[in-house]
Amino acid sequence: MSETLRRAGRRSHATIKEVAELAGVSQMTVSRVLNRRESVRDSTRTRVEEAIRELNYRPNLLARGLAGGKSLFIGLIYHNPSSSYLGELLVGALHQCRDEGHHLVIEDFSSEDMSAAAPQFAERLGGAGLDGVIVAPPMSEDDDILDALTAAQIPTVLIAPKDISRTDISVSMDDSEAAEAMTRLIIANGHRKVGFIRGPENHSSARRRYRGFKSAMAKEGVAFEDSWIGQGDYTYRSGMLAAETILALPDRPTAIFACNDDMAAGVVAAANRIGLRVPDDLSVTGFDDTIFASAIWPQLTTVRQPIAHMAASSVTLLARHISAGSGEDGEAEAERNVVLDYEIVSRGSLKQL
Repeated sequence: MSETLRRAGRRSHATIKEVAELAGVSQMTVSRVLNRRESVRDSTRTRVEEAIRELNYRPNLLARGLAGGKSLFIGLIYHNPSSSYLGELLVGALHQCRDEGHHLVIEDFSSEDMSAAAPQFAERLGGAGLDGVIVAPPMSEDDDILDALTAAQIPTVLIAPKDISRTDISVSMDDSEAAEAMTRLIIANGHRKVGFIRGPENHSSARRRYRGFKSAMAKEGVAFEDSWIGQGDYTYRSGMLAAETILALPDRPTAIFACNDDMAAGVVAAANRIGLRVPDDLSVTGFDDTIFASAIWPQLTTVRQPIAHMAASSVTLLARHISAGSGEDGEAEAERNVVLDYEIVSRGSLKQL
């Protein structure tokens, strides 16, 4: 049959119907394979996947919805100063929506005063015709926003919420534990004078990371000076400015842990400006493992937060939650609040003393 489908005059893009014909199954079965449903036998799944490869089939979102899947319009809303974090977030959500046959609608509230915009927030989202929304931090921590979403009865998944009891479903990571692990690594490398650059106070992730730093320092019996603690806002410039103040001290730290990669890159820049070499004169570590971590030199030792995975998991959880609400998926209730693992990534910016 594959020769028939490749005969002269056949259009270059295969359809889901052609995949079904080649595999000898229904279009519904092809849709289930594409949506990774577990109700398909392994032998049938293999046959469908071989047909997809044979025809070089690329799913069409609308076609997948019509073939029996549920193609959703999912909103991703954000108000975050870190462009590298947002880049990872958007890529993860976009790829997962493509794989599952959903449409991603991006709502950027970065230029708005959310305290003033909250009353119109849910109305704006409701008017967009969304089936559900993914809320990124710090909006996922805003009580007014969460109240508005609850009142509007919009299915919602929160990424890194401050309190998982505020939502039915969430995806997060243990920021405090990860920051504690990174601080212990710095200390294990011989550093006893360790500085820290905090993130914005309205981000619970920043508060948790600072708590993890202090916990590790206390457990390891290592004291730190208040003057070694800088305040940033998760941007490159804020990290650079905070580091300039810390590095101007007569008794400066030998290592600085910035609680995101954007600020850590700013620390490296500040050190270079005054002639300090990283890591020979100053060790620097970050958090997130965004593109900044490997784009600068030396590359950052950092905490790998699975940002793209968190966004992808949010898409899947939201779709299952919506299916459960409509009675389409009896297994959708199994996983509601997901906590993903972190990883410490060792690179060249941390030196053993």
